[in-house]
Amino acid sequence: MIIVTRLNGAQFGVNPDLLQRVDSAPDTILTLIDGTKYIVRESMAEVIARVNEHRAQLLARAQEIQAAPAPTVELVRDTAAGGEPGPAEDDGDAPLADPVPLRPRSR
Repeated sequence: MIIVTRLNGAQFGVNPDLLQRVDSAPDTILTLIDGTKYIVRESMAEVIARVNEHRAQLLARAQEIQAAPAPTVELVRDTAAGGEPGPAEDDGDAPLADPVPLRPRSR
């Protein structure tokens, strides 16, 4: 989202992916892809700069995520007091609890 300011001073966020057009005549008018129009205080150059900054941040974050090592997940089971596995944990295939039906059974 980019933050822009209405003529009355109220700020709001706009999804820059939904911007179809930015006009300056003399007020700056944002036109969304659904035809909604907003008049804002920022100049056309400021709006375009904010959209470019937003997209640059998204690309930088995507590169950070790809460069980061994949997180490792380790499954941990509770153990009984004394560090020994509990009765249900002796057999690795034993269910932890009885299954619960999704619907009540008809009588």
